[in-house]
Amino acid sequence: MVDFLAENNLCGQAILRIVSRGNAIIAELLRLSDFIPTVFRLKDKSDQQKYGDIICDFSYFKGPEYYEGKLEAKPELQDLDEEFRENNIEILSRFYLAFESVHKYIVDLNRYLDDLYEGVYIQQTLETVLLNEDGKQLLCEALYLYGVMLLVIDQKIEGEVRERMLVSYYRYSAARSSVDSNLDDICKLLRSTGYSSQPGAKRPANYPESYFQRVPISTTFISMVIGRLRSDDIYNQVSAYPLPEHRSTALANQAAMLYVCLYFSPSILQTQQAKMREIVDKYFPDNWVISIYMGITVNLVEAWEPYKAAKTALNYTLDSANIKEQATRYAASMESLRPQVQQLLKEGFLREEIILDNIPKLLNCLRDCNVAIRWLMLHSAESAYDPNNKRLRQIKDQVLNDSKYNPKILFQLLLDTAQFEFTLKEMFKQMLSEKQIKWESYKKEGSERMTELAEVFSGVKPLTRVEKNENLQAWFREISKQIESLNYEDSTAAGRKTVQLIQALVEVQEFHQLESNLQVCQFLADTRKFLHHMIRTINIKEEVLITMQIVGDLSYAWQIIDSFTSIMQESIRVNPSMVTKLRATFLKLASALDLPLLRINQANSADLLSVSQFYSGELVAYVRKVLQIIPESMFTSLAKIIKLQIHDIMEVPTRLDKDKLKDFSQLGARYEVAKLTHDISIFTEGILMMKTTLVGIIKVDPKQLLEDGIRKELVKRVAYALHKGLIFNPKAKIQDWQSVHQSTHIPIPKFPSVDESATFIGRLCREILRITDPKVTCYIDQMNTWYDLKSHQEVTNNRLFSEIQNTLGTFGLNGLDRLLCFMIVKELQNFLTMLQKTILKDKAVVDVFKTMLTAVNPVQGIVANASKVYASAVAKSQKIWGPYLEAIMKVGQMQILRQQIANELNYSCKFDSKHLAAALENLNKSLLADIEAHYQDPSLPYPKEDNTLLYEITAYLEAAGIHNPLNKIYITTKRLPYFPTINFLFIIAQLPKLQYNKNQGMTCKKATDPVDWPPLVLGMLTLLKQFHSRYTQQFLALIGQFIRSVMEQCTSQKIPDMPSDVVGALMFLEDYVKYTKLSRKVAEAHVPSFIFDEFRTIL
Repeated sequence: MVDFLAENNLCGQAILRIVSRGNAIIAELLRLSDFIPTVFRLKDKSDQQKYGDIICDFSYFKGPEYYEGKLEAKPELQDLDEEFRENNIEILSRFYLAFESVHKYIVDLNRYLDDLYEGVYIQQTLETVLLNEDGKQLLCEALYLYGVMLLVIDQKIEGEVRERMLVSYYRYSAARSSVDSNLDDICKLLRSTGYSSQPGAKRPANYPESYFQRVPISTTFISMVIGRLRSDDIYNQVSAYPLPEHRSTALANQAAMLYVCLYFSPSILQTQQAKMREIVDKYFPDNWVISIYMGITVNLVEAWEPYKAAKTALNYTLDSANIKEQATRYAASMESLRPQVQQLLKEGFLREEIILDNIPKLLNCLRDCNVAIRWLMLHSAESAYDPNNKRLRQIKDQVLNDSKYNPKILFQLLLDTAQFEFTLKEMFKQMLSEKQIKWESYKKEGSERMTELAEVFSGVKPLTRVEKNENLQAWFREISKQIESLNYEDSTAAGRKTVQLIQALVEVQEFHQLESNLQVCQFLADTRKFLHHMIRTINIKEEVLITMQIVGDLSYAWQIIDSFTSIMQESIRVNPSMVTKLRATFLKLASALDLPLLRINQANSADLLSVSQFYSGELVAYVRKVLQIIPESMFTSLAKIIKLQIHDIMEVPTRLDKDKLKDFSQLGARYEVAKLTHDISIFTEGILMMKTTLVGIIKVDPKQLLEDGIRKELVKRVAYALHKGLIFNPKAKIQDWQSVHQSTHIPIPKFPSVDESATFIGRLCREILRITDPKVTCYIDQMNTWYDLKSHQEVTNNRLFSEIQNTLGTFGLNGLDRLLCFMIVKELQNFLTMLQKTILKDKAVVDVFKTMLTAVNPVQGIVANASKVYASAVAKSQKIWGPYLEAIMKVGQMQILRQQIANELNYSCKFDSKHLAAALENLNKSLLADIEAHYQDPSLPYPKEDNTLLYEITAYLEAAGIHNPLNKIYITTKRLPYFPTINFLFIIAQLPKLQYNKNQGMTCKKATDPVDWPPLVLGMLTLLKQFHSRYTQQFLALIGQFIRSVMEQCTSQKIPDMPSDVVGALMFLEDYVKYTKLSRKVAEAHVPSFIFDEFRTIL
């Protein structure tokens, strides 16, 4: 019959693929559970108020129109909804795919069972598959994994959160329009069960059996699987644990599977006492805390509380006499095992011959250690006992008292056992690899000894007082041939024959009185010794390694081990060389990866890499967490050294009186510094002693670990210093997992917010914006300085940015620039929203714009009765200019700051990295030249869409300050009606608030109605830059027409002075040309050149 898992066995491959996918789904669920956006929990009031209307549970499906109507009624809710969608759609899609795969898994399993029933797989039925060893394992695993998936989802992703995520996904994605979408079925399967993993939460009625029955599964299949799990040792584990008291440990994995599968058939738990008694007697006679999958622990006392039959059956196990018996037994075994293992670990004790002579003894020691550690770790785990349950508390207290539980001693035994296991495995692997070579060398030695003895008895070879004996000569020759003929491949026959040969050599010595000749005796003894070695060597079998692998399983501690972290860290702090022992413990923990990866590997699934990376990554993160104590201790010692050097140790002057020498020596303080420095070097040595280790599939390099640890601690301390230091007291969101700057190994720490800023950079930025606010300061461009509007005192100047660079470095200044960039984007987006939803929706204001457009047509002409037309339009639209001015000034203010930062970055780049600055400038010029040439002649080359050159070079140019913020496009825009007219009216509405000053240019008339000229011009310039250039042309044409029309009216009315509004408009055009670095002809196209040339002379 074809092997069930053979590639051409469709029946075996189909179920293997299902089980493989099950393990991968659980890994994905565990991975995603760390990335649930906190907003879906709606825990705090601010989240509830902000997102309560856009995040709904399944009540949404009762009336989607009502919910969507609520959103459409409020524009601000629509904006929030759109922003929320952009931020979360990626992670929501990932969660949805994971949920969908759970539903697909059970659908595929049911389809497979139907195919078996209908005879799709020739000669295969459910019964025949369950008779096959692999088939039996896979079918049991398939049901068990489905149960684990459901339990993991409920434990890690709360019901309400699931519902909110599914509803959000439904609203934001196109899935609802898809015909083949099974969203309804997924929602039915994963709707909230009412279960909460919070301690003290009440368990819902009929949980989890009602949850498990949401998708019907064949009852025959369930009962046959439970039957197999009850009666068989489906993984043949008992052979690895021959002692009867170890049976429950041997069957622990099967017991976990049975525990999960029983929920598919709750009647057994409720009413079938005989079956439950049989299950408890076989699997749970001495244990009640089990690990169901990768360290997820369950306490049967609590889990089986609602089920009558299960609870009754378990009472025998929970009898206080039985608990006492088990606890004292393991306490005694701990006492005896610790010295035993420590003796085995002594340097030079574990030698090859001792291992070969004592394999059963050593394996028994390993079994006893692992069984004791398993029982004590599980039954003393905090997470396994609900502190609010009185009975659980009593059981836990009894276990801790009767077993004399001491976490440090248990951890020490775990360390020693892991080290012993690791050493034994490594030695055994080496012996196994050298087995044949050694066997052959012993055979050759033995055979040669016999040949030499044969020659001795020929009488030819001179050996003192040995008479010629042809019979013995022939006999030894024959023995030599027999030894030579031993076959390594047939180990059983070779072993039997070797024993006979040893017996024959003993007999020949006795019967032929060869004892009198010491040399002959020596030869015979040597040959017997070689034959003994051959027997021992042939007994080195791979089965021993497999047994060690089974016995050494630590997957149950995947989560509990975290409770020992503080003990690990304390022991490392006291003795850094402890890291070498911990290495063996981490490798022992890595063996837990075999459980989920076995089936994925057998199925040759593409999920192998991602699942391996997830579990390996989790373990490596834990290793880093434990070893982080080393950098922490190093920095604590460093802080003490700094304190001593700054405050305690006096600086020795260049000239010193002899009698004061003792005062300056300060031997105590200097000794303390030397001791602390020595401690630091010991810590670094400790971590480097942990050789490069493969943890799962991730290579852990101790040097890299140390460097990352130091960097993490440095980041933490610097961030804390900046967080505490940069707190001021005046009167688009990126998720962590999406950020290129956030690292899992060296995370940027998060501190509680002290204002609306997330970090110190935000606080610094807002403080700069506050002190340079155009409402209270006046910026003088020629001096790069801000002055207070009322007191006329200097507030700050461009040296501020030199100081920031000296303090935070180029990266800090560049980060400030990036933040300002995003703030400008946000401000422009808010501005456009206001324009579209407030100004352009106001009918009275739009009528003003229409009237204005009619009055100024054609733009090349002159407006009759100009001052009245313009004044009327400005007066009628006065109410909209307040928020308009604020937005434009904010953008202009931030653009000034960006210009100052660019100047500072460019200045320092040219000084500190002149070659980089020159290279970037030349590359930038040559790229621009090539792009211009391409637009002149499209046959010339141009960077393709997938070429990242332009994108990458921009980042470099911005970091080096080789860019002009005023030319940047911050947002994408659509066509807007009346846009040039609105901006033109806005500018002429502001001109009366300003006056021209020969020394300072345009300044504010009244401090009570502040308008700062440079931010106004730059803000308007930036806004126009975001739109098509024809809007700018129309806007400049309107300003030109305004100047010409007012001048014409003044001339006709014989007013000799140039009106101040015209001066302001001319100044605006002049500054516009200056800042955009355009030709003056742009302005002269709309205003005659003689007015431009003359207007300053007559001021």
